Amino acid sequence: MCDVFHFIGMKMKKLPLILLLSMVWWLSACSPPPPIKIGFIGGLTDRNSDNGQSGLNGVTLAVEQFNRAGGVDGRLVELLAKDDAQDQAVATQSAEELVAARVEAVVGPFTSSMAEVIVPITGKAGIFQVSPTVTSMAFYGKDDNFFRINRTTRDNARDYAQVMVGMGQTRIAVAYDMRNKNFTQSWLAEFSTSLAALGATLAAQVPYESGTDSSFEDVVKQMLVTNPDSLFYISGALDVARFAQQSRKQAPHLPIGAAEWAATEQLIELGGPVVEGLLIVQNYDRDDTTERFKAFSEAYFKRFQRNPGYSSVSAYDAATVVLQALKNRQKGETVKDAALRSGPYQGLQQEIVFDANGDTQRKVYFTEIRDGRYRKIQ
Repeated sequence: MCDVFHFIGMKMKKLPLILLLSMVWWLSACSPPPPIKIGFIGGLTDRNSDNGQSGLNGVTLAVEQFNRAGGVDGRLVELLAKDDAQDQAVATQSAEELVAARVEAVVGPFTSSMAEVIVPITGKAGIFQVSPTVTSMAFYGKDDNFFRINRTTRDNARDYAQVMVGMGQTRIAVAYDMRNKNFTQSWLAEFSTSLAALGATLAAQVPYESGTDSSFEDVVKQMLVTNPDSLFYISGALDVARFAQQSRKQAPHLPIGAAEWAATEQLIELGGPVVEGLLIVQNYDRDDTTERFKAFSEAYFKRFQRNPGYSSVSAYDAATVVLQALKNRQKGETVKDAALRSGPYQGLQQEIVFDANGDTQRKVYFTEIRDGRYRKIQ
């Protein structure tokens, strides 16, 4: 601590100018540099809050490790976390609060419907933003301040179609959540196109709106009217667990699957036996035994007393991009330009390479839930 108290009581007007300037310099030199603020925004209280909460854990761990390593030339990073609650009004307010706080960058959001609300607000303010999980084609190929760690709905839906048709499923009934329609409708459209190219078809397309009063029984009944050979859900983990329960009751012989949105730890915890055999893709390798991923998993468990999931892995990678860009940023350079210049980035399991629009590719792994675990099938 700097000892400047001997100046107290002196009449400032009698101090020589050079002494006053020295005093100001001394005080400023002894004060720690202000932190660099970055934001987080995701669903922390909605029905599918497991994604947002796991994502926040991943970003928190990345920031803490970055600060322990010295931050940006001694300046620490301060994380401001905001909830979007999967609600447009809440998301708008949270985004505006991050803008008002003058954050340098934002990690999030985690759903395409919230990105539709948030990105125009942060983008107008010139804030660089990286989403760990947004995949909708609505955000693909745009030269803006919004980068994505994940691949697109087109990529995922195409691969799902190939795998499912390869399993003999050619008449697939789908239910999709309209609360996240920017994602679910984009996914469904790409899936339909991919199935048609393979000589398969959508037997049913049943929209519903996720909520505490949603009738999952009725949705499954509507899907079964068309006599499909499999049932598929473009929904969050909580809803997929409920749909799986109804699927096993009404059509125990039919295979079930779900889009990547539901691929969280909560799906198995909530679904239990009824989600056994469910087909779902992962955007990371849960069985990775490399030292890098092992160290991350151990640090994550030590910090949060639970294992990481796809949201926390993707969020950690997104935070890595933001933090490295801040560290490498040159005087007068935007965070976006620094991010484009600083790549490729070493993610936890794979290299992250952005094109000029902030889009990237990501390797995925198809799994089935067996014996209470996600197990790779290819």
